Amino acid sequence: MSGHGFHVHGPHDHAIEHAAQGGHGGDDGFAAKIAVTTAILSTLGALFSYEGGHTQNAALLYKNEAAIQKTAASDQWNYYQAKGNKQNLAELSVVLTKGEDRERYKQEIERYKKEKAEIKLGAEKLEAAAKDADKHSDAEMHIHGRWAGAATLLQISIALSAIALLTRKKWLLVGVYGASAAGIAIAIMGAMHL
Repeated sequence: MSGHGFHVHGPHDHAIEHAAQGGHGGDDGFAAKIAVTTAILSTLGALFSYEGGHTQNAALLYKNEAAIQKTAASDQWNYYQAKGNKQNLAELSVVLTKGEDRERYKQEIERYKKEKAEIKLGAEKLEAAAKDADKHSDAEMHIHGRWAGAATLLQISIALSAIALLTRKKWLLVGVYGASAAGIAIAIMGAMHL
């Protein structure tokens, strides 16, 4: 619009103007119905997106915990191997020595065996904790996929609502309600951890 009273409509301005005024023979009830539906879908979509973000963060935390446990287990296995090397040297020393030295090395061998057993037990516990954290991470990512799919379907429903409002095509409401129902069903599956 210029300052001289000349007004140019864009292609979509006319459709929006008519939709806002209930044009194309539609009644105001259609626009109100779409507005309420869109508001409800937007609210549900925000909730689903929040849950999706939450489950994704939980999955990342579990994955981080798994990495920490795997590193700790690796450290324990390295320690186990070092004790094994010391045990091997003590066993060699038993062969090469006599008397008191030989008895001292035999005692060291037994000590290393005991220490290795304790280290092995600790490393296996850390590996089990890492596997458990990985399982939890995978489960959270699965649920995240549910929430993300539900939010996406509601976004599609909102877009179809806008198109239905602008075009006044009531048959598009089938798509709006169908995508909404599918999104809500997937969200329920996410909430139930299915």
